[in-house]
Amino acid sequence: MSFEQFENWSLILGVGGLIAFMVFIVWDLAKKSKAGRFGTFILFLALGLGLLGFIIKTVLVEFMIK
Repeated sequence: MSFEQFENWSLILGVGGLIAFMVFIVWDLAKKSKAGRFGTFILFLALGLGLLGFIIKTVLVEFMIK
């Protein structure tokens, strides 16, 4: 495995782990603040839009390089 492949896999696993941790944090925040269904939906919607932006950026960078 080359260093570049290791960096690529580390990035994918690291960002994936951070995303999973952020989902846990938002879930815990919604539960502790007793946000209800709508509040929990809004919290996850905000998180989801941030993740969607990251994914769109990654896809655009890959297509613009090639």
